[in-house]
Amino acid sequence: MVRWVILSGLVLMLDQISKIGISSTMELYESIQLVPCFQLTYVHNPGAAFSFLSDAGGWQRWFFIGLSSTVSIVLCLWLFRLPSGALWQAVGLALVLGGALGNLIDRVIYGYVIDFLDVYYKTWHWPAFNIADSAITVGVCILLLDSFRREEKTA
Repeated sequence: MVRWVILSGLVLMLDQISKIGISSTMELYESIQLVPCFQLTYVHNPGAAFSFLSDAGGWQRWFFIGLSSTVSIVLCLWLFRLPSGALWQAVGLALVLGGALGNLIDRVIYGYVIDFLDVYYKTWHWPAFNIADSAITVGVCILLLDSFRREEKTA
């Protein structure tokens, strides 16, 4: 169990350090191109994924704080109750938990999430994201792949 707490903590730490670094060295909406099709762009996202509800007037902050808190508690309980052999499920849950906590901290402290990873092609941009979002995405993918793998074993 300790290793999953450490993994979640590592995700949380990397996420918060990167956000502090970006917000303290860049101006809001400033972009720094790193390679073609990828740049750092400092933005605030008061909404959820893809800026969902970003212009909802402020109530969404408390909604997402409540939702993230509830999901984090459920993930902790799920992690603690996993059997010892559920390695990939534990990795996926730990990544999602670390990412959820990283974005939850932003919402509580700032009222928005700091995003800065910007993938684009010509004038088309994927919505900016951060390390927490990446950990959540990778964690969910691991959970999905693991669920398919377990279904194959039981079939």
